[in-house]
Formats: sequence, structure tokens, C-alpha cells
Amino acid sequence: MVAPGCSVPGLWVRGFGQCLGSLFTLFSKPLCSAAAAASQPLDAQRLAERLRAQKQQQKTKEPAPTNPVQRRVRELVRFTEQLQRVHPNVLAKALSRGIVHQDKELVVINKPYGLPVHGGPGVKLCISDVLPVLAKILHGPKAKPLHLCHRLDKETTGVMVLAWEKEVAHQVQELFRTRQVTKKYWAITVRVPVPEAGVVDIPIVEKEAQGQQHHHKMTLSPSYRMDDGKMVRVRSSRNAQLAVTQYRVLSSSLSAALLELQPITGIKHQLRVHMSFGLDCPILGDHKYSDWNRLAPQLSAGILKKLGLQQSKARHLPLHLHACQLTLPALQPQKEELTLLCRPPRYFVNSLRRLGLKMPSRDHSADEEAARPGAQ
Repeated sequence: MVAPGCSVPGLWVRGFGQCLGSLFTLFSKPLCSAAAAASQPLDAQRLAERLRAQKQQQKTKEPAPTNPVQRRVRELVRFTEQLQRVHPNVLAKALSRGIVHQDKELVVINKPYGLPVHGGPGVKLCISDVLPVLAKILHGPKAKPLHLCHRLDKETTGVMVLAWEKEVAHQVQELFRTRQVTKKYWAITVRVPVPEAGVVDIPIVEKEAQGQQHHHKMTLSPSYRMDDGKMVRVRSSRNAQLAVTQYRVLSSSLSAALLELQPITGIKHQLRVHMSFGLDCPILGDHKYSDWNRLAPQLSAGILKKLGLQQSKARHLPLHLHACQLTLPALQPQKEELTLLCRPPRYFVNSLRRLGLKMPSRDHSADEEAARPGAQ
């Protein structure tokens, strides 16, 4: 798995910059001088190059943050930007280093933060694009592309299952569809849910956000509401989907908690909606669902202070939602079920420590592994 501090994308960018510098040194003397530049008209290409140089110069003038957390935030932002610029071969190589399980049927990777699974508007590079390259890295130049078995949101990290054969991928997809796959997530939440363990069983529907034309969010569609102190059943929306989430608090402080979440259903953004609108405990870094009426950076003065972040940098706070465990039923009669575990990214572990939250004792090894240099 690639880490925000991982050197692979960084080396590629630095190497590319050095090549450009060498080329500029080689050709600048014979081709340009102050008089020649003044006499030539400024065409579109030269103007674009000048603007890019000015923009790059402005970036280099920005003072480097002295706070270690702010430095980490900047690294994470640059890392996610680099993921969209690197060559597919570089990304595939980095993903191959994050493999947590591999056999004749499946390949399981630890998906990094900020990497989309599928293409779409504004997406230059995604996991599905590099599956042919990843397959060749693992099985040689004649290997057929790997197949996606499910998906995770761009901002979610953790267990991601791929299959060598299309038939196996369809089999695993059917297991997900029929809710035979046990999924467990870790999430850091703003505030502590009451009670500390329970089930959120509230349907979810997609609606246009108030005051935000053409911007839709998932939201709750409860079957009951309070009317003058009485519980009144309401007509459910035709588009509402059944959504059930089991949760329990693993560790808590005055202002935050580490939760284990087990989605029984698989509705879009289910965990984020149930935590924020169902329990009033939005997931840390969830800028979309922290407030229904606006789309803005998650601002929690107490949390940001503990994390050492300025409010002006709150928009860079990553989503703290990690797919930590996935249990697949046996794909063949003679085989046993497969339990897959994934260590959390380094920024997740660092946030736990700063917020005074503890990792469960049975996962101390994952905590130590994630804290090593080079981990995400």
C-alpha cells in the first residue's frame, strides 16, 4: 500500500523535475537571451509556460509548516494529488506493496486514502485503470487483468478484494449482494454516541440538499416522528432503502470516540449518514455529512486544537473511516471461510493518539505496523 509519506510517487516527481531542469540548462543558452525574448511576440504557449512557472514559484514561497501535524496534512494533500499524476505503472507497483493476501483466486490490497476505485468526472487515475498492470507485476507479462469484487469510497481506506477470474469476481459480488460477507470498519467520531453500543435501523434516501441546487446527499428517512410528544408513523418515501448499522464504542474521550461499525446492509454512504444524522456523531474528516444544510469543512474547535490544526486547514482533514476486517464465506466446498485484516493508515493512528483514544489490545501489532516510517 502506498503511504502519504511513501517515496515512490515523490521520487517520480523529483526525477521528472530533474530531467526538466537538465533540459532547460541544455537549451536555454543557445535559444534565448534578454534581447531575443524582448523582440519575440508572446505566443499562447510561452504565456502558458510563464504562468505555470509563476504558479510553481508561488508554491515554493509558501512557508513550510512547523507543526508536525500540519506537515502531515500537507504531505497527505500532496500525496493524493500525486496519485492522480503518476504513471499507472508506478501506482500499480505501489499497490503491489500493499497486498495483505494472495492465493489462486483472490488478491487483497490495503486501499490507500484518496484513490478512487472507478473513473468519473475529474478522475485521471483510479484502481480499475491499473488492474492489468498489477496483474502483470504479480503473474508476469501474459497475465490477464484482475477484476474488482466490490468498491470503497475514494476517502475510505482498508480491505479491498480483487479476483483473478471474472467468474470468481461475480461469485464474491453475489456474496456481497446477499449480505453473506461480514464487514467491520473503524471510525473516529466527533463526540461519543449514546448508548455506547447498539443498532441504527433507519432507512436512507437521496435528496437534494437545501440551498445547494443540483447537489444531492444521502439522508435519513425515518418511519416515525414526534408530534406533540407522541410518536407518529409517517409515510415512508418510495425511494427510501432499508439501512441497518451495528456499532460499539472501542475507546472514548470527552470529545471523540473510536467505533467499530458493522454495516448489515450496503447502502451508499450508509455509515457516514447513520453516524452523523442518526447518532449526531459525524466521522472525523467527513466534510459532506457533518452538516445537512451546507457543504463546508468540518469545524470542531476542540478536536482541531488537539490535532494541532488551524481552522483554515480543516478542509484537508481526511476522512477517518477504515475497512479493518472482512470475512468471506468459503468459495469452494472444501475450503474454509477467509478472514482478512488490514492495518489502519498512519494518519488514523496518529489521530487516535492525539485524541487520547486507544487501539484495542488484540490489534497492538497493527498499531505498531502502521506507525512505522513509510506506512500510509
